[in-house]
Amino acid sequence: MNAATVTGTAASAIPKTPIDWQPLLLLAGVMLAALPAIGSGSTWVTLTVAGLAMGMMLFVIASGLTLVFGLMDVLNFGHGVFIALGAYVAVSVMGGMGALAGSASLGSNLLAIGAAMLAAVLIAGVAGLVFERLIVRPVYGQHLKQILITMGGMIVGEELIKVVWGPAQLPLPLPEALRGAILVPVFGDAAAIEKYRVLAVLVGLLVLTALLWTLNRTKIGLLVRAGVQDREMVESLGYRIRTLFVGVFVAGSALAGLGGVMWGLYQQSVTPQIGAQVNVLIFIVIIIGGLGSTFGAFVGALLVGLVANYTGFLAPKVALFSNIGLMVAVLLWRPQGLYPVTNR
Repeated sequence: MNAATVTGTAASAIPKTPIDWQPLLLLAGVMLAALPAIGSGSTWVTLTVAGLAMGMMLFVIASGLTLVFGLMDVLNFGHGVFIALGAYVAVSVMGGMGALAGSASLGSNLLAIGAAMLAAVLIAGVAGLVFERLIVRPVYGQHLKQILITMGGMIVGEELIKVVWGPAQLPLPLPEALRGAILVPVFGDAAAIEKYRVLAVLVGLLVLTALLWTLNRTKIGLLVRAGVQDREMVESLGYRIRTLFVGVFVAGSALAGLGGVMWGLYQQSVTPQIGAQVNVLIFIVIIIGGLGSTFGAFVGALLVGLVANYTGFLAPKVALFSNIGLMVAVLLWRPQGLYPVTNR
């Protein structure tokens, strides 16, 4: 058989399903329900954009984890170490590009952030390769052991980060041109939209498009998906599924590094525990979205970001528990998440 046969087999093995619009209607419903509760149209726009931007950042981080679980069936609780690594690499890179980051030119600022993101993706990807070989590979197919050993790997990774960068909190300020907000006229008032949040939304959409296109429209994506469905068949055709799966793990780690840069700039500071802190939100996102579903993680991340921002404005005292409440509500409605993966 040739490559075309494999591609055709993969496509036929994974039936196409119509889009389920109900979770998207839920997302729109949450946004519309918040408008009368907030009262001010301009404030609602500000909070909505902030929530979407936060959701996009969470999606970039969660996409790597849901990719690894969805395609490799690996529960990687050490995902946070790649987030932290990406954030610290950004501190070093942007510190070394102080002239570009401190310039008033948007182009120079984007160049500095782009260099930080590229470096974080490369280094986190290499770290993911080492992590897979030393920690994950011996426990494939053993979920309990995966949880325990990857959590241990994250603890070791955090200590190694402290050795290199130190245990203290380090600043990661936004570049000059991305500070502040843009005033947009809304309902006779002005809504303040932070410049960096606009960039976060664009990066998140780019990652979503790239992932969906790669998984559904490329030969590599179809081979990986076919390998998930029938590994023996694909290997009998001469393809090395283990190598492809290692590539998936590296890609997931690289996405975590990219997300670490975005989250570090969002917080404007980094600590060795930044990945562990975000991990809680990430697992809420992938549980809401449906374990292993890329598009589900996208919708789940947007829901988490919106609910966190709306609740933080309307009822700050319960904001910390809002996402747990959201997860419980979604699971009562759909116990397998918004977009469950059929082979789970």
